[in-house]
Amino acid sequence: MSGCPGAGEPADRAARVALTWLAEPGNRAVWTLVQQAGAPAALDRLLDGDIPDARLRSAVTARLRSGDPRRVAEIALRRADRLGARLVVPADDEWPTRVDDLATLELDAGGIVNQDTRPPLCFWVRGAPALGETLERSVAIVGARASTPYGRHVTTDMAYSISGKGWTVVSGGAFGIDTAAHRGALAADGRTMAILACGVDRPYPAGNSAMFDRIAERGLLVSEWPIGAAPFRHRFLIRNRVIAAITAGTVVVEAAARSGATQTMSRVLALGRPAMVVPGPVTSAMSVGCHEILRGHPYARVVTSAMDVLEEVGRIGEYLADPPRGPEHRRDSLDEESALIMESLPSRGALTPEELAVGARLSLRTVLRRLSLLEMAALVVRSGDGFALSPDQRPIRHSGE
Repeated sequence: MSGCPGAGEPADRAARVALTWLAEPGNRAVWTLVQQAGAPAALDRLLDGDIPDARLRSAVTARLRSGDPRRVAEIALRRADRLGARLVVPADDEWPTRVDDLATLELDAGGIVNQDTRPPLCFWVRGAPALGETLERSVAIVGARASTPYGRHVTTDMAYSISGKGWTVVSGGAFGIDTAAHRGALAADGRTMAILACGVDRPYPAGNSAMFDRIAERGLLVSEWPIGAAPFRHRFLIRNRVIAAITAGTVVVEAAARSGATQTMSRVLALGRPAMVVPGPVTSAMSVGCHEILRGHPYARVVTSAMDVLEEVGRIGEYLADPPRGPEHRRDSLDEESALIMESLPSRGALTPEELAVGARLSLRTVLRRLSLLEMAALVVRSGDGFALSPDQRPIRHSGE
């Protein structure tokens, strides 16, 4: 990516800003021009009308009626300096290289958003940490805006634990699951990153402004769009390809059918990234999309905890979680014959060895031998001529029984 002519120079940086203003990020034709000739030359061609792609030519013509892209870029860069934001381009050391995998992303679905999935030309960043370093160990958590208490609870706990293990939690800053993910990470004093579909000077939604301020103080606000860009609806769909590509894996917690979160997961799966899904109640409309992903994609994995997630994205053997087990009981390690004898003993009272042999369908000799071992293990006690369960092995009797 950094091998383009003049990569990283002021002219290259300004041209990338101008190109992102002229055409929406991810545009296949613009990205190809930049790769072939560099950003300044690509900008010159677009301004001269030398554009083979008819759709792009129409978009550029319409956009030029509202301003001069070079002037827009100059103003945006000045405003970013005042804001304390910075422009990151592929030639910079902090460029997140995972996002370059979008260069090969091909989707079967139709529509412009599914065709224009090429890597960003640049990122605007607010926050002190280096972008690439922050994303080296990162997990995206996405989901429904109209989330349920179940989804928010699961997300907050998961993000808190993931962040507590030193991983960056990435999301989109929206209400619902995104907000729960960011807040969970912030509660753990960990790093979180919001990837926006608008300028980093006006993060959306405004109702999360206090949370965005905290993210900018301790993590990062990131966007492809220049300073001042508005959060148009289609930009959220364009942005989702970056969330899918920039992290080590993505978790979806609650998603309605045909939602933005399921669209993000389609890109995660197409890129071959770990695609993780938190299942929900089968009666919940907010989990329909999650269950559709699991049914339709054999490579999607069910996750129910932070350790499940880290086992998928961490280094081999780094996060090996023990399989879930119920509470352990002293009887669990008994051999089959001893277990039969224990089951034959009544909850109250005692039985002779002969009676136990009949009940357990074992020889008297076997019963006597096993009873000696059970007595040594304090599982049974002698009672007259027979044996009874030790007090701690008897079922609890409730009042009134």
